[in-house]
Amino acid sequence: MPAIPSWLSTPLWDQFAALLPERPDVDPTHPLGCHRRRIPDRIVFDKLLQVLRFGCSYESIADTTCSAGTVRNRRDEWIKLGIFAELKTIVLDVYDRMVGLILDEISIDGCVTKAPGGGEVAGRSPVDRGKQGMKRSSMVDGHGIPLDRVLAGANRHDSPLLAPTLDKLADLGPLPDTITVHLDAGYDSAVTRATLAERGLLGEIARKGDKAPIQAGRRWHVERTNAWHNAFNRLQRCYERTERVIDAFFDLADAIITLRSLIRQAWSRYRWDTRPTRRP
Repeated sequence: MPAIPSWLSTPLWDQFAALLPERPDVDPTHPLGCHRRRIPDRIVFDKLLQVLRFGCSYESIADTTCSAGTVRNRRDEWIKLGIFAELKTIVLDVYDRMVGLILDEISIDGCVTKAPGGGEVAGRSPVDRGKQGMKRSSMVDGHGIPLDRVLAGANRHDSPLLAPTLDKLADLGPLPDTITVHLDAGYDSAVTRATLAERGLLGEIARKGDKAPIQAGRRWHVERTNAWHNAFNRLQRCYERTERVIDAFFDLADAIITLRSLIRQAWSRYRWDTRPTRRP
């Protein structure tokens, strides 16, 4: 069973492969010149997609084609080269050029997930009987395309994570003159309004005590993106302990979500010779 469909994994791999440095099939420094051949990058990439999508352990997906140690080592090698972050940036840039990011309307919200293994961004979860959990403060555009996130322990409140999340806007290049930030009632405080005012941002903040249907606003985009992220079981129940590895899996998931939305929207916006007859 594929982790993601071929119409999505193929273009994703093509771009990922273009970022990989050249590597010889065998180690030229081996004294006997007979070192085993390097496992193809495509096999390791597919294994990482399975880990991300199904949430299984590295040992569970290891087989005769690739060992668990190889998957971990190649993962760390690609993280050190910054390939996952670069992939996400490229896909986001392509989406912006072909469809367009809606940056004048952004939404931010926190989401608590499980982190049974603990780690650098884990803490006692107030909604899971004090078990280890992780919180992500996600920022999305007006259509729900993930822009960036800040990771923290589950015991952190949403409001203190707002400022570092908004600081990620600086990495997106030119921004609209007016940006409205949509927030839920957890951010309804003078500190939040001061944080937005310092950055010249407008805020549409739900008021505490009012029922959600009355003031639903445009926050549902970030709620939907949180659901998209939680569809990747490695992010919903995270066993990784180091922040850089978790960030790499999030970058890969963001690239998949953005590319999927790009392909689906491009189907109705553009025409090309090999365009499928049905929307993917």
